[in-house]
Amino acid sequence: MNLILTVLEIVAPVFLVAGVGFAWVKAGFEYRIQFVTRLAMTLAVPCLIFTALMKTEANLGDLAKLTLAGTVTYIVVGAIGWALLKATGLSLRTYLAPIIFGNTGNLGIPLALFAFGQPGLEAAVVMLAVSAILSFTWGIWIVAGEGAFGKMIKEPMIWATLLGALFLVMDWETPQFLTNTLDLIGQMAIPMMLITLGVAVARLTPGRVVTAIWLSVVKLLICAAIGWGIGLAFGLTGTLFGVLVLQMAMPVAVTAYLLAEKYEADSNAVAGYVVVSTLVSVIGLPILLTLLL
Repeated sequence: MNLILTVLEIVAPVFLVAGVGFAWVKAGFEYRIQFVTRLAMTLAVPCLIFTALMKTEANLGDLAKLTLAGTVTYIVVGAIGWALLKATGLSLRTYLAPIIFGNTGNLGIPLALFAFGQPGLEAAVVMLAVSAILSFTWGIWIVAGEGAFGKMIKEPMIWATLLGALFLVMDWETPQFLTNTLDLIGQMAIPMMLITLGVAVARLTPGRVVTAIWLSVVKLLICAAIGWGIGLAFGLTGTLFGVLVLQMAMPVAVTAYLLAEKYEADSNAVAGYVVVSTLVSVIGLPILLTLLL
């Protein structure tokens, strides 16, 4: 009973805040999602990433091991996802990137924070950085048939990761007034991302729902299982192991829909995948957390 209550305390705030965004749109209120997303991804999330890395007390070797384990996990998921889509005859351009890359930002970071505390946030930031780098290169190549290295190096989130890693390795710290300022800006990232997730889901028009349902269940099971296996293979334990598995099990990110729309894949099908996988995660993630805690 205590474990169930603990899981509810972790999961409920995350989905309730996302529900605020969903209800906000359904009530007919204005929400300028492009502005808020740009504010979050250009300012709030980079500040959160930089300060989390700069102030982390985690062992550098452990973070490097998590980075490598995360990269390998994404590659293995990609290979299995490719084989699954080939076997079922579904479009690689439409479905492969959503299978590989989950919502490690909007949903993954707050869940890791509530589940594992500050060490969980720091580990989740590392996984977000791995996901972002792969998404802006490999992910865009899958959808568009071309890379996007130029776009990647312009992303503040990437530079915040590199700068935070430099400060961590060199054991540097910004002056306290600047640290407090960056902390304050970074604190708005999590609620902003969750509300925006709810808004985005509310505005999407799902398509190919039956396909989205079974793919969502398969994504959750396969990604969690592969993350679990590779975490054990790399000797990860405790928070690092839990965050790896949890982040890999995240539902499809809204950015997958935006990429499909931009590069003329089947965006309606991806929209259905985003909505359904998010709903499936409401049931699946609490079960996964009971196994991890």
